[in-house]
Amino acid sequence: MNVLDLSQDFSMHTPAFASYDGPSIKWIKRLAFDKAGGQEITSTLHVGTHLDAPAHFLSGGKFIGDLPIDWLVGSACVVDLEKMGVGDYELYGPEHFERWEADTGISIERDDILVIHTGYHRYYPENWTDRSETDETRYFIRHPGPTRAFAEWVLDRGVRWIAIDAGTADHPMNTVIRKMRPDEAEDAEAKLGRSLDEIFPKPDYQIMHTLLFPHDIVHIENLGGDLDKVLDQRIQFGCFPWRFQGGEAAFCRAVAFLDG
Repeated sequence: MNVLDLSQDFSMHTPAFASYDGPSIKWIKRLAFDKAGGQEITSTLHVGTHLDAPAHFLSGGKFIGDLPIDWLVGSACVVDLEKMGVGDYELYGPEHFERWEADTGISIERDDILVIHTGYHRYYPENWTDRSETDETRYFIRHPGPTRAFAEWVLDRGVRWIAIDAGTADHPMNTVIRKMRPDEAEDAEAKLGRSLDEIFPKPDYQIMHTLLFPHDIVHIENLGGDLDKVLDQRIQFGCFPWRFQGGEAAFCRAVAFLDG
């Protein structure tokens, strides 16, 4: 069996999502003085490769520790949107995934995990496989994203959960980023040819969270690592957070298991 790491690096330099604090890491014990080294970390949870739990957006929703380990491992379809030409600020929907099924001959079945490859992981500052294209702004602000139609399709098709190589499973302009970067919002509207208010009306704000989390359809964000080695195929895939009781999200290791 070949095991591939689809997680990104984590360090004191790892950027958090918009409006969240990034990690602080310090040594509190040194080998020379204490006969052991020890570190202390302070961080929010939406940093690096992480899994959101329903409680992140749902009062009374499940926490990380409530998600069974066998549910976090299963058969996954890895859909390459980059090959379809989906780029900066652009939208994707059910048609892209149904086209993928037709092109590959692989069906996205009920209870499958859906891994979405935008290609934007290459711009992430902690992309350990290749840091030559690092562009934090492009990574967080300009990656493509879905509208309500895709979220409804995911629900209708019975997808178990999702993983994506971007800072959020939503379109960046359907998050707080739109208000934080009005200059980028203006560029997005120019690219899309429509008002962002029209594309993402108020009831659809962060639709991948608000519509899907009540159904326990959660997601990994900031996927990466060896993701490019498993495109357009069905794999065995696992997400491994710690048993975090009361946790609305958790850092995780995302792993592909391949035969041979």
